[in-house]
Amino acid sequence: MVHPHGPVDPQTFVFDDDGLVPNNRLPVLRYRLAIDLTGEEPERIFENLFAANGWGDLWRNGIFDYLHYHATVHETLGIARGHAQVRLGGDQGATLELTAGDVAILPAGTGHQCLSASDDFSVVGAYPPGPKMQITRPTPENYRRALKTIPNVPLPPADPVQGRQGALMRLWK
Repeated sequence: MVHPHGPVDPQTFVFDDDGLVPNNRLPVLRYRLAIDLTGEEPERIFENLFAANGWGDLWRNGIFDYLHYHATVHETLGIARGHAQVRLGGDQGATLELTAGDVAILPAGTGHQCLSASDDFSVVGAYPPGPKMQITRPTPENYRRALKTIPNVPLPPADPVQGRQGALMRLWK
């Protein structure tokens, strides 16, 4: 359930290519405390919301503690429980505190890594239709390959939080 007091528009962050982590010209979107997690299992709330908006290949876990990105697919992360310090954009990026009810949407190529997390930290991740997610480490060879694949990653059919009329559709043009 989208929280009635959640923001209409997400926060946006754009990270520069740092020579190893390509990032993306598209902004990272962060919906802060956007999802009302009361009433049922928080992970299931995110799974149902993401699936209803066409984001599948769902998983539950945390966020890897090493720097990585996905060069062939966009990713959304729904924070179901707890909180974490997550660095986005690579070593030159920004560290965000993500807490239960937050959603982060990472365009292909966005570096991300969990720096620390509460013991109860739980994430639901999902991807729009397209290639399977591949974990890419920041190496010169992977970087060169990613510069070719990232521009070809199609835009998602819907915002994973707000659907076909959501902010992503306007902000990712």
